[in-house]
Amino acid sequence: MAGRSLRIIGRSLWLGGIIATGLLDFLFRCAFRKKDARAIRARWLQCHARRAMKIFALKPMIDGPVPTRGLLFSNHLSYLDIVVLSAITPAVFVSKDDVRSWPIFGQFARLAGTVFVDRTRRTQVGDVNDEIRQALDDGALVVLFPEGTSSNGETVLPFKSSLLQPAVGPKHPITVGHIRYALADGDPRDDICYWGDDTFFPHMLNLLGKRQLSATVRFATFRSATSDRKELAVKLREEVLKLKS
Repeated sequence: MAGRSLRIIGRSLWLGGIIATGLLDFLFRCAFRKKDARAIRARWLQCHARRAMKIFALKPMIDGPVPTRGLLFSNHLSYLDIVVLSAITPAVFVSKDDVRSWPIFGQFARLAGTVFVDRTRRTQVGDVNDEIRQALDDGALVVLFPEGTSSNGETVLPFKSSLLQPAVGPKHPITVGHIRYALADGDPRDDICYWGDDTFFPHMLNLLGKRQLSATVRFATFRSATSDRKELAVKLREEVLKLKS
């Protein structure tokens, strides 16, 4: 118990240092840069995501071709997914609107240029799709979690089709991804996955007390000729499920 408490305190201070230096670095690297702003912010996020992974000595095992542009569709288990994927490859994320107000992660998400979507406002979907297209045209890798929420990883939830319009047509490459976590002293379904009635700070403190985490990320190129978003959602989910097995 004493060892766990010391880990939580030490890692909390470590994380606080990463947050402070990350915000300072943003001022110098990103705040006043207009040209290539998305790319610069994505690389800024990658730099500090990699630093955050060192807290857990976490080096993800990667299988498949790592995407650098286009669209990446992945399953979604935790706020840790964004840290892991950012550390692997610079990216722009699409996230539900309430993440904007999260402590720590919300601030970094806003600074990193995350595209926020309010799923309760159907009229906003067109604007979000336009923003995604612009990021793609700028050469960015855009990451979407089409389940629409996180889960405990036992399955991959049905994909929502509302934000899949930019994936219709062959203009931009499409990659599917699957993330899996393991834990030396606990159950990743409860201790890493952030879902159901979990609240941020208790979950984060519990996670900081764990001895060591591991992550496996698998990627595969996706090709489909369909122009129907609902059909595309089904096919994308099938491909992510293949990576899970």
